Amino acid sequence: MNILKLGVIGLSPGNGHPYSWSAIFNGYDPACMEECGFPAIPRYLEKQRFPEDAIAQAQVTHVWTQRKEISAHVAKAALIPNVVDHYMDMIGQVDGILLARDDAETHLEFAAPFLEAGLPVYIDKPLALSVAEARQLLELQRYPGQIFSCSALRYAKEFQLSPADWAKVGRVRHIHAIVPKDWDKYAVHVIEPLLLLARERGSLEDTQTWRNDDSTTLAARYAGGVQVLISTMGSSHAPLALRLMGESGWKDLFFEDTYFAFKSALYEFVQGIIQRDVRTEPNFMLEVVNLIELGRTA
Repeated sequence: MNILKLGVIGLSPGNGHPYSWSAIFNGYDPACMEECGFPAIPRYLEKQRFPEDAIAQAQVTHVWTQRKEISAHVAKAALIPNVVDHYMDMIGQVDGILLARDDAETHLEFAAPFLEAGLPVYIDKPLALSVAEARQLLELQRYPGQIFSCSALRYAKEFQLSPADWAKVGRVRHIHAIVPKDWDKYAVHVIEPLLLLARERGSLEDTQTWRNDDSTTLAARYAGGVQVLISTMGSSHAPLALRLMGESGWKDLFFEDTYFAFKSALYEFVQGIIQRDVRTEPNFMLEVVNLIELGRTA
């Protein structure tokens, strides 16, 4: 089996994905990972067994961040053999790119050279903060499926309903979603699973947005009769959760297993490279970004 070579790009403030994503492929150095600055990462990594719980089909072989010393630390913590001086140095050296920065305003700058070179790119959530920016990125694709972008929580096992769950809830009428932290970077975590659960929503008819201090709430009504309420709670303590209310019952869903969600998303990206197919639909990505943009406009 040919092992794919991936390059990882980081690091944006508050986002440890270059460490965690790379470790999911490569394994990690426990002592060095303790110093990554993101205490949750070594805690969920230590619950796994490596190499058994790694993604076997690919390895992260190259890393670039905005500072050489950060790149060197990511490389040491996640067992990445090559640190490059410029991110475009990865072209010709890797089979795909992990753009592991969640500052969406930089995505076009970093992704464009790799898209133009024909490399598949996983763009960290959110893809963009406006539909116009998202379209600009998607128009750079040289082939369908070249861009993979999502919140890993679309794959979270906690947000998957069994046939028995669906029977209990019935046709979904209302979904309330809450997530800690800020709208721009974290609303996507509940928007994606919410849309996947609101399967009969139809077209978006009306929205309204409220802001209070550092929290944001977006209410949306769909033609299919589904109403949703999405709240990012800022600095307030809150779970990452969805409440589904249907014609037959209701169910609360609480997110817990970060490693499973991240690994599932990264595995999908790798399978998209191997199979050369579309794993995140452009229209769905645009629908997600549209809600993010609406939530930014009070």
